[in-house]
Amino acid sequence: MKNKKLNRYAVLAAAVFFVGTLFPYAYGAVDRSLKQLRVLIDVMEYVKENYVEKTDTQKLVTGAIRGVVSELDDFSQYLDPKDYKNLKNDTRGEFGGLGIRLQKKDDFVTVVTPMPGTPAYKAGIMPGDRIVAVDDKDISKMDLDEAVEIMRGPVGSKVKLLISRKNKKTGKYDQKKEYPLKRERIVPEVVYYRMLPQKVGYLYMVDFSGHSTEEVQKALTKLQKEGMKSLVLDLRFNPGGLLTGAVDIAGLFLPDDKMIVYTKGRKQEYYQEFKTHKQGAYTEIPMAVLVNQGSASASEIVAGALQDHARAFVVGQRTFGKASVQQVMPLAGGAGLRLTIARYYTPLGRLIQRDYRNKEKAEEGGIFPDVEVVVKAKDEVEVFAPYRDVVYIPGQPDPVIEFKAKDPVLDKAVAILTGKEKLEDAKAQSQQEAAKRKAEKTDKTENETEPEIVEADK
Repeated sequence: MKNKKLNRYAVLAAAVFFVGTLFPYAYGAVDRSLKQLRVLIDVMEYVKENYVEKTDTQKLVTGAIRGVVSELDDFSQYLDPKDYKNLKNDTRGEFGGLGIRLQKKDDFVTVVTPMPGTPAYKAGIMPGDRIVAVDDKDISKMDLDEAVEIMRGPVGSKVKLLISRKNKKTGKYDQKKEYPLKRERIVPEVVYYRMLPQKVGYLYMVDFSGHSTEEVQKALTKLQKEGMKSLVLDLRFNPGGLLTGAVDIAGLFLPDDKMIVYTKGRKQEYYQEFKTHKQGAYTEIPMAVLVNQGSASASEIVAGALQDHARAFVVGQRTFGKASVQQVMPLAGGAGLRLTIARYYTPLGRLIQRDYRNKEKAEEGGIFPDVEVVVKAKDEVEVFAPYRDVVYIPGQPDPVIEFKAKDPVLDKAVAILTGKEKLEDAKAQSQQEAAKRKAEKTDKTENETEPEIVEADK
């Protein structure tokens, strides 16, 4: 009986701690909340005492926290220690690693390609190699995430890989060799660029990580030296990233003291304005921004700012509509809480956020392109496949990326930038096609009839 009371107090303490610690401003309402918390406590206690298998109190509490946070929106999230650690690595844009793209193939952790200049590349690890062990630890039964995790570590630390390589004569993986490596700071490729015909510069951003601005500036400098006359900034499938990265990138193309984005939440302290503090280096070059349903967060900030200031025209499809500000707070035990505290607004006050849980509000939000070009998702994926499939082989020249798939979104932007098509005409045509699609959708809905129900004779 004593143990049961202790269990009850432990759960009660955990629940009160949850309310008071995660939401400090709610301390005054703790007494009023106890009645609602009583139900939660009773359920957890009943589960703990009567469930068919023995339960873990910590897991029950964690599950309760996940349930509370999941009721808020699609972006607030409880992060377990592993997810919290990965989040910090991802937003820094760097980690201590070896520089290998991996996949699970035939149940083996297999090298897709080493990244140029990384420890794996310099050591001569080849595409198709199988990683059998890491520091003498067999990884054959691990999933890919586990294997990647143990290969990462502090910059400068040493690690040993046992590699199995295919014998060209026998066709079997019977050649094994150990590779002692030292982990380095790995900076993932976040920017790809090339010059298109008629001196149209093309710059594709993968995301907005800690090194995006630096890499974009390098790319623009090189394109400018090659005689760039106009620019396409491709943000399709760019999920966003750091707010500071979005502000810095937008600032490259805007004059001084221009609003880029502002945030607004329930608390006054969450109202913030982000403006340019100097003249951008590329304020005059004609410019187009490409977006699609995969463009979110920081991508939408950049596209919205350049569109509102009439600095660039936007081509593609409506963006995802992820315009909320998350604050990440560390929790005990290495976990974290990502909580939505405010939302983004474009310079002209447009709320980008789309509420996917509300069917009516889901029709609002996102950045609408000036020129809409509708492309099937599978066709868009083919456009970007060359970036995903490129393979680097140590000792050989870097491969030339070939783009074979048709890209009507890019083609439309280039046609406008080079004067083959007028922007106003493209906008008008886009609006007409959108109206036509809407009318066809409405007609289809109105013409749908309820299926006839025939009751069987009784």
